[in-house]
Amino acid sequence: MRTDTGQVFRLEDYRPSDYLIPEVDLLFRLDPEKTVVTAKLTVERREGVAADAPLSLDGDGLSLQELLIDGKAPAADSYAVSPDSLTIRNPPRSRRFELTIVTNIAPVSNKALMGLYLSSGVYCTQCEAEGFRRITYYLDRPDVLSVYRVRIEADRKQAPLLLSNGNPVEQGGLSDGRHYAVWHDPFPKPSYLFALVAGDLGAVHDSFVTASGRKVKLGIYVEHGKEPLAAYAMDALKRSMRWDEERFGCEYDLDVFNIVAVSDFNMGAMENKGLNVFNDKYVLADPETATDADYANIEAIIAHEYFHNWTGNRITCRDWFQLCLKEGLTVYRDHEFSADQRSRAVKRIAEVRTLKAHQFPEDQGPLAHPVRPRRYREINNFYTATVYEKGSEVVRMIRTILGEADFRAGMDLYFKRHDGQAVTIEDFLRCFEEASGRDLTQFSLWYHQAGTPNVTVSTAYDARAKEYTLEIEQSVPPTPSESRKRLMHIPLAFGLVGPNGQDMDYDSVEGATVENGVIHLRKRRHVVKFKGVSARPVISLNRGFSAPITLSLEMRPRDRLFLARQDSDLFSRWQALNTLFTEALIEAATRIRGGRKPSFDAALLSYPAEIAANDNLEAAYRALALALPAEADIAREIGSNIDPDAVAVAREALRRAIAAEAEATFAKVYDQLKDDGPFSPDAESAGRRALRNVLLEYLSAGSDDPKRASRQFDEASNMTERAAALTVLAHQFPGTTAAQKALAAFEDRYRDNPLVLDKWFAIQATIPGEATVELVRRLMAHPAFSLTNPNRVRSLIGGFGSSNQTGFHRADGEGYRFLAETILRIEGHNPQVAARLAVAFRSWRSLEKKRQEHARAALANIARQPRLSRDLRDIVERTLA
Repeated sequence: MRTDTGQVFRLEDYRPSDYLIPEVDLLFRLDPEKTVVTAKLTVERREGVAADAPLSLDGDGLSLQELLIDGKAPAADSYAVSPDSLTIRNPPRSRRFELTIVTNIAPVSNKALMGLYLSSGVYCTQCEAEGFRRITYYLDRPDVLSVYRVRIEADRKQAPLLLSNGNPVEQGGLSDGRHYAVWHDPFPKPSYLFALVAGDLGAVHDSFVTASGRKVKLGIYVEHGKEPLAAYAMDALKRSMRWDEERFGCEYDLDVFNIVAVSDFNMGAMENKGLNVFNDKYVLADPETATDADYANIEAIIAHEYFHNWTGNRITCRDWFQLCLKEGLTVYRDHEFSADQRSRAVKRIAEVRTLKAHQFPEDQGPLAHPVRPRRYREINNFYTATVYEKGSEVVRMIRTILGEADFRAGMDLYFKRHDGQAVTIEDFLRCFEEASGRDLTQFSLWYHQAGTPNVTVSTAYDARAKEYTLEIEQSVPPTPSESRKRLMHIPLAFGLVGPNGQDMDYDSVEGATVENGVIHLRKRRHVVKFKGVSARPVISLNRGFSAPITLSLEMRPRDRLFLARQDSDLFSRWQALNTLFTEALIEAATRIRGGRKPSFDAALLSYPAEIAANDNLEAAYRALALALPAEADIAREIGSNIDPDAVAVAREALRRAIAAEAEATFAKVYDQLKDDGPFSPDAESAGRRALRNVLLEYLSAGSDDPKRASRQFDEASNMTERAAALTVLAHQFPGTTAAQKALAAFEDRYRDNPLVLDKWFAIQATIPGEATVELVRRLMAHPAFSLTNPNRVRSLIGGFGSSNQTGFHRADGEGYRFLAETILRIEGHNPQVAARLAVAFRSWRSLEKKRQEHARAALANIARQPRLSRDLRDIVERTLA
C-alpha cells in the first residue's frame, strides 16, 4: 500500500517519455503464492533523446529476481532498483535494445485487487489506472503503446482456461500436469489495457458477423452453474456490436471477444482489449435474482465496455488528465445506445437525475474539479461523476451545437485521424471544428473550468407590441483553486409554449444567436427579444437538459403546472413537476424547522392522480414523474444549514398528502398493472412494474396496514416486485412483524446467492432513522458479509453512507464516527474502496452547525492516522481543506 503523501501531477508538466516500448513479450508461470513473471521488452529511444538518457520504469511493491539487457546481466552499479522503481542508468548506446525483467508476485495475498490477484480461485488482473506496475517494471503510462504477446502457464486442473488480450495463437500441454496458451494482440495498446484471466469457469459461446462479413467468436465466462444467467449479457453484447456499426461506423477488429465475470472487483467493469473483465453483478441476471434496474445496468455496462474498443482502446488518452476523452465520450455513446434500445425521454430523465444526484454535489463541494483536471495526486480518485457524467454532457452539447450531421462528420474524422494514437481533448475538439467550420474555443471551457453554471432568467410580454423578452444572465460560482470564472458557451434549448401546448411561432429574434430551437449564450447577459408573438407564451427552457446548469426562473406555480401537463418536450414536463415538488418540499422543511405544520397546494396534490391514470403516457415516464425528489436532492437545493431530519419529515408529509388525495386512483391503477404472465425485461414491461412499485410506496405511506406490501412480497414472481415490496415493508413499517417476516424469508431464500443478499444488505442499510447505524453494525457480523469484497462493502457500508440521509447524518454524529472507523478498517487492504466511501463526507459543510462539527471531527480522526494510503489521504485532505 502506497502511504507517501504523493507527488502532485500537473497537466502543464506533461512531456513524452524518453523511451518507447513497441513490443512486449510476457511469460506468466502462475502460482497462488509465487507467480513468476518474465517480461521481455523491446525498448526504443525516441528520436532526439540523448544516448545516455536513463530509462526509469515504474513498479509498485515488486521483487526483482533477474535483469538482462540484450541477454546479459548488467553491472550492479549500472542500475538502481527498489520495490517501486527500476532505473537503467546506462542503457545501450544503440537506439533499440531488449530488456528482460523477472519478478515474483503473490496473487493470493493481493487484497487491493489491483494488478494480478485471485478471485474465488480465478486469476484475474485489473491494470487501470496504474495496476500493471504491480506485475512488472514498466513505463506504466497511457501514451506508451505496445504490441503484446503473452504466454500463460498454469496447473491444468486449477486453471483449464487461460485467457489474455487479442487472438489465441497456440496452446498445449506441459509436464507435471501444467499447460500453456499463447495470445497475441496486433493492436498497440497502453499497459492499463493488459488483461489475464486463468481459472476453472463455465462458458456461454456465440458468434457475431460484422458488417464486412467477418465472423467473431464471442465468449462469456462465469462460475460453473451460472451459465444461464449470462444469456441477457450475451444478447446485449450482440446488440451493442450491431448498434456501433450502424450509428458510428465502428466495426469490431479481432477474431474473438471475451467477457469474464468475477466476484471480487473494485469497479463495474474494465474494457481490456478483447478481454473485458466484469464485476459479476453486471453480467448475471434472471427474473428470480435480478431487478429491472439490474437488467438495464447490464445492458448499459456491457455496451459501455464494448464501445471502448474504439473510444478508449483503438484511440486512447495521452495522459490521465485526458481521462474524460475515453470515459465521458463512451458514457455518451452508451447513453445513446440505451435511449435507442428503450425510451429516449425516460432514459434522459434518468440520466439527469443521476447527474444531479452525484455530479452536481461534486461541483458544489471541496472535491470539485474540471472535466479535464489540471492536477491530481492520486488518479484513482478522479474516476468521478464529473469525468464520466458531466463529460458525457459536454459531448452531448457538441452534438446540440453542431447538429447531428456535423457531429457525425467530426466523429468520423476523429476515428480516421487518430486511430492507433494516444490523444488529447484538443485533438478531439479540433476534429469537430474542422468538420463543421465552427470555432469551439469558448465552448472548450466546459472541459477546463469546474463548477455548475447558473443561468438566471426573467421574462416579460408586451401584448401591444407582440414582443416577448427574456433577460438571461450566466454565472459560475467559485470552486477550489478557481475563484475567477470565464464566461461559458451555453446551448439553451427552448420553446415558447402556447395555450394549446404547442410551440408558438415568432417573426424574428434579436439579442443572441438562436438557431434550431437553441439560444446560444456567450455573454454574461443577454436580452433576447422575440417579435411577432401573438399571445403570452409560457417559456420552456433547457429542454432535454441541453446544458448541465442550474436554472433560476421565476415562474408562477400555475404556469409550471401547465408545462407539466402540456409541454411537448417530455423531459421539460418532468422537470416542471419535479421543480414544483422541490419548491413545496423546501417550504415544508422550513416550516417544520420553525415548529409549524407543512401545508401543500391543492392543485399540486391533485395532479399525481391525473398522471397515474394517463395511459397516453408510457408507464416508465409516469413512474419517474410520480417519484418525489430524494432527500439528498432536496438538501442539495436548500444548499446550506441543512437539517436532514426536517427534510425527511417534509418528504414523508408530502407523500402522505398525495396518497390521501389520490388513493382511489392509485389503488385502481395499481391493481390494473398486476401482470401474471411470463417475465420479460423489455422496456414496456419494466415500466409497468416501475409504476406499480411507485404506487405501492404511496398506498403504503397512506396506510398503517402493511397487508398490500406483504401480499405483493408473497405473490411476486420476479425480483423487481419482490425487492420493491421488501423495501416498502422495511422502510415504511420498520420493526413490524410483517417486515421482520419478509426480511427473514428473503434471507432464507437467497442465503447462497451473494449478489441477491447484497440487495438485502442495502435495503436494511437504508432504513430511515437513527437506529440504522446499530443495525448496520450488527449486519457486519453476518456470515455472508465480508469487508474484503467490494460488492458487500458497497451494498451495506456504501448504502448507509451515501443513501441514508437520516441514519448517516444522525444528530449525535454516530453515523459519521461509524463510517470513519469502518473506512479505516477497509483502508489497510483496499485503499480504493476506502477512498470512495469517504466521498460520502463531501457535503459536510452544507449541514447545520452541530452536524458540521461532528462530521469535521470524524474526518479529522481519519486524517490524523499514521501511514494513510495516498488514495484516502487525498480525499480526506481535499474534503477538509
